[in-house]
Amino acid sequence: MCGIVGYVGPRDCTDVLVSALTKLEYRGYDSAGIAVFENGRIEVAKSKGRLTDLVAKMEREGKPQGHAGIGHTRWATHGEPSDVNSHPHSGRRVTIVHNGIIENYKALKQFLIDNERTEFLSDTDTEVVAQLLDFYYDGNPIRAIRRTLHEVRGSFALGIIFADRPETVYAVRCESPLIVGQGSGEAFIASDVPAIIKYTKDYYLLEYGEIAVLKNGSVTFCDLHGRMVEKELKTADWDEDSAEKGGYPHYMIKEIHEQPTAVKTTITPRIEDGLPNLSECGITPETLRDINNIFIVACGTAMHAGMVGKYIIEKYARVSVTVDIASEFRYRDPLIGENDLIIIISQSGETADSKAVLNLVKDTAAKTLAIVNVKGSSIAREADMVIYTHAGPEIAVASTKAYMVQLAVIYLLAFEMAYAKGKIDKGKCQRLTAELTRMPDVINETIDKVVDQCQFISTKLITADSLLYIGRGLDYALSMEGSLKLKEISYIHSESYAAGELKHGTISLVEEGMPVIAVATQNRLIEKTVSNIKEVKARGAMTIVICDEEADIDRDAADYLIRIPKRYEVLMPMVATVPMQLLAYYTSVNKGNDVDKPRNLAKSVTVE
Repeated sequence: MCGIVGYVGPRDCTDVLVSALTKLEYRGYDSAGIAVFENGRIEVAKSKGRLTDLVAKMEREGKPQGHAGIGHTRWATHGEPSDVNSHPHSGRRVTIVHNGIIENYKALKQFLIDNERTEFLSDTDTEVVAQLLDFYYDGNPIRAIRRTLHEVRGSFALGIIFADRPETVYAVRCESPLIVGQGSGEAFIASDVPAIIKYTKDYYLLEYGEIAVLKNGSVTFCDLHGRMVEKELKTADWDEDSAEKGGYPHYMIKEIHEQPTAVKTTITPRIEDGLPNLSECGITPETLRDINNIFIVACGTAMHAGMVGKYIIEKYARVSVTVDIASEFRYRDPLIGENDLIIIISQSGETADSKAVLNLVKDTAAKTLAIVNVKGSSIAREADMVIYTHAGPEIAVASTKAYMVQLAVIYLLAFEMAYAKGKIDKGKCQRLTAELTRMPDVINETIDKVVDQCQFISTKLITADSLLYIGRGLDYALSMEGSLKLKEISYIHSESYAAGELKHGTISLVEEGMPVIAVATQNRLIEKTVSNIKEVKARGAMTIVICDEEADIDRDAADYLIRIPKRYEVLMPMVATVPMQLLAYYTSVNKGNDVDKPRNLAKSVTVE
């Protein structure tokens, strides 16, 4: 979704806004804009395209000069990317930036037209809010904001400046994420902490319906009733270097290399006497012992982590697990009972459909568990229990290390649940946990082992119009993520299928030269998978097989073999995902795509 920032303080406001927006372009990058108080007037600069296009425009035409303002980087929802649809948007006396969706904007727009407001210049829902704020503005900003919020429906966050309130920035949050940074004599608003980490580590989490007022370098808060609110000042536990490329050409490849550290940081504090211990997350053996059924609900990559979780939890804990896409789960009237557990997986902790699931299940007797990466995020705060994944900032739109640490905590949860329920003994649990603790080294070894080969094989994929990923069991769950990773950054059509389903229709798609990537890491299924590989090979496919270093794969079955270290079969998804990430990355690089900011995508989907 879009990224918004704001600043009040002694620095050059334009420089601060642009710097902050560079850290938020993963949230949207089809246009950008800023609005700055200059000599008591609001000066706006905006442009279609990347933030660099806006910077170039300001270099040509002059940049606003001042010490207070707001900024925006856009992911289009209402209206195509264009200069006129770019944020900020203004009424006569009000200028705003907006992240989210205004669901009833059409009715509000008609109301304003009927009341003889000025004509609308853009196709956006955001301009409707700007005009509505202006309609209600009577000289009291807080009153105008409160009245506007009573009229507006949707999920959104706003940064607001009023023409007659110079050097002051207002912000309000309704669902969409927003934080307020506090520096020395300066204050910030931002959609995410990385935007301001260069300037301060101290920030407040703005809650639903809270209004922040930034003035004279300090911040005050009130609620929708106008009552003052005292808030806890939090401190980020990572620094600016964590959010930079560190010499790598792209964030994605940096984050692939950060996976061993992320996994170690995530699991090490949660192992005690060789056993998983999730008590600091609110999870006890007694809690796990009483669970009847599990629903894992997520979107995209997080859902694929949930698919791996289904196999692992059912295998060891012998608990029925249903995995659902959040946008489907919330509308299918699921059968949720007492002692059921709803696991919500979300990197950002702000995913709109996943948040809606939490609201849906509040009236049931089920417990909720959040697996998220962002401390204090909405999903983390609203769930009964939370496991933080400690991956640090993930900037590339295509998730890598967040997926890996989601797998890691799912394994910990599965092993502890299996032991709590008496499905495995202490010795088995300790052996599984010990093997999990070795995974950081194994992931690092795998990267070193396959990186050059993946870079070479990717050159064979760049001319493909379409390709398939196939696998069985855990390998099928993993192939879903491999396929998604490749399609979202290479723009090559890619689908994943259960290898055993090929003859039920899918094999008709195979033609001469079509790449088929087969994942074959599960030894008890490998003979069947090899048979499927030979079936597509016989129909002209170019076959790429990912298997362990000891797997018996007929040479006539594979055009290219990517061999990875052999570990416990149940943990092989954490190993095999590495070459699939690298294949996707290098295919995108070789095609000349923007790896970190693929077209039409944004990192955090905070609207339905």
